[in-house]
Amino acid sequence: MNLYDELKWRGLIKDITSPLLEEKLNKGGLTFYIGTDPTADSMHIGHLSSFLISKRLKQAGHNPILLIGGATGLIGDPRPSDEREMKSKEEIDKNVEGLTKQAKEIFGFEVVNNYDWVKNIDSIDFLRDYGKYFSINYMLDKDIIRRRLDTGITYTEFSYMILQSLDFLHLFETKNCVLQVAGSDQWGNITAGVDLIRKKTGKEAYAFTMPLVTDKYGKKFGKSEGNALWLDKNKTSSYEIYQFLINSDDEKVIDYLKIFTFLSKEEIEKLEKSNIENPHLREAHKALAHELIVFLHGEVEYQKALRISDALFSGNVNELKADEILIGFKDVVNFNIENDLSIIDLLVNNNVASSKREAREFINSGSITINGNKIQDEEKIISREMAIEEKIIIIRRGKKKYYMGIFN
Repeated sequence: MNLYDELKWRGLIKDITSPLLEEKLNKGGLTFYIGTDPTADSMHIGHLSSFLISKRLKQAGHNPILLIGGATGLIGDPRPSDEREMKSKEEIDKNVEGLTKQAKEIFGFEVVNNYDWVKNIDSIDFLRDYGKYFSINYMLDKDIIRRRLDTGITYTEFSYMILQSLDFLHLFETKNCVLQVAGSDQWGNITAGVDLIRKKTGKEAYAFTMPLVTDKYGKKFGKSEGNALWLDKNKTSSYEIYQFLINSDDEKVIDYLKIFTFLSKEEIEKLEKSNIENPHLREAHKALAHELIVFLHGEVEYQKALRISDALFSGNVNELKADEILIGFKDVVNFNIENDLSIIDLLVNNNVASSKREAREFINSGSITINGNKIQDEEKIISREMAIEEKIIIIRRGKKKYYMGIFN
């Protein structure tokens, strides 16, 4: 299977600017770029499909450039609903630094910042050298602009298209970059860049877009959607990514395997068969979690995520380290413990039970476990020595209700 056919099979090509691009992609040797604005100091999984395509193209003999939009990030691309909140130069600089470091660590490709060339363009040069190539009618015809006309769009947002086109032109002239790759929501901006290059230089450049990655309800993954899974393990742990992927919708998991992994067509088709015939085994989901976490964070982090998941599923939390428990139980109710105290007081003082009578009922019925051990003695004293690493106790009430106590 050639590169273009594989990208189509994986669902990674939505629109292309020229039928000539298919042959050029298969031949190799193109310098291309893909970019993101620094709206945060880490990429999230919504970015990942776009950036993974850089690796696929690199493996096929193309030369990738990753662009961080230190300039465009100060403007903000138009959203379908309303204008983005303006970020300070200091915040943008911090985010650029974080994204650049992350991109180099994960992908190892050349990273550029468009602020480096945009900062030197004054307003007169901007209007004379670039603005004159964009007719208002042309810009109004772009989908993202049209969708904002009823509610209103500022000149700042309106100018974003010119800035992104300017990026493509700059890289075309300085690095022989002839291809831009972007998500499908950027089609209007990237085609404007292709047009600017043709008008300014008389030469041809190319672009293609990828479908946005969504859940089964059509909701994309991203910060603005409130469901971002950050690629920085200090913001989203490997365990959290594991839980998200292992619980992916059955109808979407094969799509995710095609998009997010480098497994072969044969391997994915085998997993697809298993997903249909033996869905309870969740082999496709497990493969997705393994491939993605190992790629992002390494085998050690994947094994940690697996160990936390297995321990929580079995209830054997005493097999975990304190830092692993803090990861696995970060979202459960937690409280501090100052001194040793009775099990009854522990349950009542921290609202695990509503009264001493209810606490005794829970204990006598075998509903209370601490660190995986059932507690059936009403006089039991809970001490620091019982805690994992003398720091944490996990209380389980019934089958699913968890609480975390942390000794000060």
